[in-house]
Amino acid sequence: MGFQFKIPKFQLEVPGSEGREKSLENDDLLPVPLERRTWTFWTFNIFWFSAVGTVANWLGGGTFLTYGISIWDGILCNFFGYLLISLFMVVNGRAGSVYHIGFPVYCRSSFGIYGSLWPVFNRALSACVWNGVNTVTGGQCIYIFLHTIFPSIAKLPNHMPSNSALDSAQMVGFFLFWFFTCTALFLSVPKWKILIHIKLVAYVLSCIGMLALALKTSGGVGDTLTQGSKVHGSERAWLIVRFTLLSAAGCSTFASNASDWQRNATHRKDPVIGQIFGFPMSNFITTLVGMIVAASSEKAYGTLIWNPLTYLDRILTENYTPSVRCGAAFISFGFTYSALFSCVFENVLPAGNDISSLLPRYISMKRAFAICMIMTIVINPWYLLGSASIFISFISSYQIFLFSIIGVLLVDYYILSKGRLDLAWLYTANKEGPYWYTYGCNWRAFVAYVVGAGVNFAGFLNNMGVKGFSTGVIRSFYFAFITTGCAAGLTYYLLATIFPQPNYKINKGTKFREWTEEEVELYVAGSEWREKGEMPPVIGRGDSTPELGPVYGSGVVEDVDEKKIEGVSTAVLEARN
Repeated sequence: MGFQFKIPKFQLEVPGSEGREKSLENDDLLPVPLERRTWTFWTFNIFWFSAVGTVANWLGGGTFLTYGISIWDGILCNFFGYLLISLFMVVNGRAGSVYHIGFPVYCRSSFGIYGSLWPVFNRALSACVWNGVNTVTGGQCIYIFLHTIFPSIAKLPNHMPSNSALDSAQMVGFFLFWFFTCTALFLSVPKWKILIHIKLVAYVLSCIGMLALALKTSGGVGDTLTQGSKVHGSERAWLIVRFTLLSAAGCSTFASNASDWQRNATHRKDPVIGQIFGFPMSNFITTLVGMIVAASSEKAYGTLIWNPLTYLDRILTENYTPSVRCGAAFISFGFTYSALFSCVFENVLPAGNDISSLLPRYISMKRAFAICMIMTIVINPWYLLGSASIFISFISSYQIFLFSIIGVLLVDYYILSKGRLDLAWLYTANKEGPYWYTYGCNWRAFVAYVVGAGVNFAGFLNNMGVKGFSTGVIRSFYFAFITTGCAAGLTYYLLATIFPQPNYKINKGTKFREWTEEEVELYVAGSEWREKGEMPPVIGRGDSTPELGPVYGSGVVEDVDEKKIEGVSTAVLEARN
């Protein structure tokens, strides 16, 4: 019997059950089933300690020092900024831990069934850009590893322009890292969990190695930890405010799509402490190491090298001895592995969720991964990291678009919907549904989005290089993620009440009450009706006939009655027709 090789049959449409509304649904967009919810309190803690374990997270702390603040100023700015954003992550990801849905489906409640495509596109674009940032640093890591083995690679002629963070030799590392990331995506998602633990170990060891090598090169700590700020008075105060809020704004992507992670939670409370503790503490440790290494470079070479990979390569170039080569190879390998799976966990996976939801009939998660990896090259990320000012301008500017979305989502979930999301109507374009709004789009949410972004648009233009704005406008942009979210949320609430929308009318006068875990399971486990292309049974009713129409048609909730359905305690919204 000879070896046979069969080319897989290409299917344009993503395989799915008959009867599905394929323009809105595939297996990846459905609520996570019970057997796949494996993230506990400890998983969220370890996840964030592992997730922030990448050289890209050193860059923010290092860039702060170029503005003259002290190392401890920078560390505290980062810590309190990350603590602040972790609170937004918990509250905005709550829908994920309760209903086990991701960001694309969550947005349908407020922006509409089809209107949700816009915030999803925003988030997908952000994920692709950050994937490019991590790929650049991963490429630098691979270049250094190759440099420890082949010294001639450093002599390759450079054809890249001066505003590029990578020269021609480092571009070799960039494309190798990009290729390795692509191959890692062939692994099934459930197998990634063990890689998180391996990544954490690899990063910790490489950090220790980098810290030891940096301090040895600089001759010890010296005055690294004790030197004061080079700026004083109001200038220093405004820099501290700016960088504290900038640290929070730089993680706006995590706050926006927190439901993508929290949907995997075993219990609803697991993400709360796991993220409030794990996220800021993990970043605090990473920032501390990054600051010490960056500050030691000034003692060693008389100039501040804010990129640890640039610092490592300079140490290797000027001390090309067997011991330094061995140490640099070990450090760069650990950094490469860390950057690789940070790309996968933090960027490509969320981008896959978002991109696949744009056209779920034709785009599966794997195809979405491919689109993200192509976009990683198209955006030319090596120019983004060309200087500290460019990097800071980018992460502080895009926040206004993401926090406009967050402001709308929070008001919709906590104030208008009172914690109630009807899963059945989130997956259908039925015009009778509460999330259809106007042709599938909620104009109130879009007006609120524009108002939120418009409040700080002048500051955005200033960050992008447009001159002529006053100091007040510039400094007001430091608070952009707060003012943007509040403006968008308040506008959305006013419009939703002045021009009442379905979820406001349905839940007006009721108390905040999310579905219970038992109620969610009645929906998630209802595979039989899904395979037949039928509507799911109404929560609290014993039959499978859709009875949601009268409830949403009336918009009047009379009472909440506890009943037993097949041995399961549920709360039923009784409505008058």
